[in-house]
Amino acid sequence: MLMLLFYINNQRYALACQQVVEVLPLVSLNTLPHAPEYFSGVFNYRGKVIPVLDLCQLMHNKPCSQYLSSRIILVKYWGGNAANSSVVGLMTERVVETLHKSDSQLVDANLQIGAAPYLGKIILDEQGMIQCLRIEYLLSECEQVFRRC
Repeated sequence: MLMLLFYINNQRYALACQQVVEVLPLVSLNTLPHAPEYFSGVFNYRGKVIPVLDLCQLMHNKPCSQYLSSRIILVKYWGGNAANSSVVGLMTERVVETLHKSDSQLVDANLQIGAAPYLGKIILDEQGMIQCLRIEYLLSECEQVFRRC
């Protein structure tokens, strides 16, 4: 499985590339009044209005730093209905590489954190741990914001 690797607060995270539509540089976003802090805004992507979440703010209560390698990762989101898919932007820091890992190399930590159901399996390598994210759970928490966009 091909994984996209990025950092939040010097911790490594990964997304399965089959969920990724495109990786974009940071673009100018239109902010919306009364939106939660983790909601960075919206932008026009090929004629569609795309909501963008700041993963750093959502997960660690700190806005993403604007490094040269900070990016918006466009991901597919089904919202529990495969017939009604949409694209959502995830802003994060240091989107730097991809890696290949087989399913057998993903370790289940058998931890369930009620406030963070989006934390999936873990990849172990020579540099430490990489936390995999489960987009379907991450975005389900924010779905009400998307409906307002």
